[in-house]
Amino acid sequence: MAQSLTRSAVYLLLVLGLSIFCYILGSWQRRPIGRGDLIAREITKQTEYAFPTTLTFETHHTKPISSNKFINSTSRIFKPCDETYTDYTPCQDQKRAMSFPIKNMVHIERHCPSEKENMYCLVPAPKGYVPPFHWPYSRDYVPFANVPYKSLTVEKAMQNGIQFEGKVFRFTGDGTQFPQGVDWYIDQLASVVPIESGTVRTVLDTGCGVASFGAYLMSRNVLTMSFAPRDSHQPQVQFALERGVPAVIGVLGSIKLPYPSNSFDMAHCSWCLVPWTSNDGMYMMEIDRVLRPGGYWVLSGPPVNWENNYMSWKRTKEDLEAEQGEIEEFAELLCWEKISDMADMAIWQKPIDLQSCSTRKGGSRVKICDSANPDDVWYKKMEVCITQNPTIKPVQLELFPKRLYAIPPRISTGEVPKLSPDVYVQDSKLWRRHVEAYKRVNKFLGTNRYRNVMDMNAGLGGFGAAMESDKLWVMNVVPTITDLGTLGVIYERGMIGIYHDWCEAFSTFPRTYDLIHANGVFSLYQDRCKIEDILLEMDRMLRPEGAVIIRENTDILTEVGSIASGMRWDIVLIDHEDGPHLSEKVLFGVKKYWVAGSQNTEK
Repeated sequence: MAQSLTRSAVYLLLVLGLSIFCYILGSWQRRPIGRGDLIAREITKQTEYAFPTTLTFETHHTKPISSNKFINSTSRIFKPCDETYTDYTPCQDQKRAMSFPIKNMVHIERHCPSEKENMYCLVPAPKGYVPPFHWPYSRDYVPFANVPYKSLTVEKAMQNGIQFEGKVFRFTGDGTQFPQGVDWYIDQLASVVPIESGTVRTVLDTGCGVASFGAYLMSRNVLTMSFAPRDSHQPQVQFALERGVPAVIGVLGSIKLPYPSNSFDMAHCSWCLVPWTSNDGMYMMEIDRVLRPGGYWVLSGPPVNWENNYMSWKRTKEDLEAEQGEIEEFAELLCWEKISDMADMAIWQKPIDLQSCSTRKGGSRVKICDSANPDDVWYKKMEVCITQNPTIKPVQLELFPKRLYAIPPRISTGEVPKLSPDVYVQDSKLWRRHVEAYKRVNKFLGTNRYRNVMDMNAGLGGFGAAMESDKLWVMNVVPTITDLGTLGVIYERGMIGIYHDWCEAFSTFPRTYDLIHANGVFSLYQDRCKIEDILLEMDRMLRPEGAVIIRENTDILTEVGSIASGMRWDIVLIDHEDGPHLSEKVLFGVKKYWVAGSQNTEK
């Protein structure tokens, strides 16, 4: 008995000693300056683990192929861009925006530079940049050095939603949008909408601000695609992503939203200032397009409950009453049923059976869109018409998380050509194998080191599904040039994503992703745009010390590696998990830490 107690004591001491050693080792790891303030230091202490600042590649499957093979005398060395480009967003450049019409927000939509205007340099991080806090602490705190703009705290001082404290911003979870707190607001919503049952999994938040709504929904297992324009409050989307919340730069303007039809479980607008009644209800019709049958639309703030708020909103009763009446009228034309009108929040539900709506059968005020493909939205003009896809049947989705691997209705009903349930099942199995192989090389996959993850060529969402964890979220990107429209399938699985053309810059700020996965992207675009353009965009989106995983055939990876070796990345090439004789290989890379003004590539 005494011997058993002695062994237990020794074991306990060993575990305690190892824990202390790991803590000291983690604390010893050299970090950039800027974490000195008390709040940041206290939060950092609470994180699960202080990760090393470099990533060591090792594999038990096969010997890595040295990255030295990529370096030769002709390799191009990319220099840093000027320090004024630390927050460069090529397709939402504010100077370029002013040359476009203001009507319908055209000026703040995507306007990309021409090919001859492309900058072949590396966008620097601001001086003092530090790794973000780990989730969930990042939800409430963001280092000032990473988004050095106090203007938002001044412009929205009365709203009390964001405060500057020491060397960090603190997000309070309240303000004008949520005067009693975001959790209270969501509780009210959940009393009507089945948020926590797994029925509502994907949400679109229009004019999201700093995305507090989406941030707090994450604790309820709900994923929100938040978007806001880059306007006078320019860092809002940057703050959202720095907090670890999905968000993109975007606006309801003249172009259709880059999302598939009949996809989101819920759409939300709280003080988003969208002119819902303008253009004959065009914006409400666009929300109707992206909402799945049975989905919900939530509107809070003006003009809801105008009778009690018109004075504080500084608008006339007549103006607000007329706006409210028009919204109700357009909702009726869309066959939305109003299911709740509580305080300052109104909730409508889209009909489950899209064929049952009588106003869609030839009413004088409504037109059915004649587009053969309602998911063909990239740079397509928004229309004053109602989208009706006759192939969509009112099939009930499984509750999340079962729907992650259940056969999506778009596949079971044969809506996506060439994709059978068997193909879908095999694809899911394949990506589970791939991700397990990735984890043998990059030991930090699945930990809280990587919060914001992007899959540049998502296919059926197999990578995102295999990575599913409450520690991270995945932006599933479906390139606009792919033959199959699979983004709707991804939403039916309970994940979020977006359409994009990788010959152009993505609608995000620099340094907003921790991990980027690219499967077959360079093969897909090899005859359309330059490899270096895509790699430089990956570098722009990637945080210092962020990681990339590129899956391609050997010939393409040789070229990719040659270019990446001049971009301040540490790279290594790994054989396919099924053996060295397969031409498909995997390149792993880590972006080195450096900031504006750095003269070297190392810390």
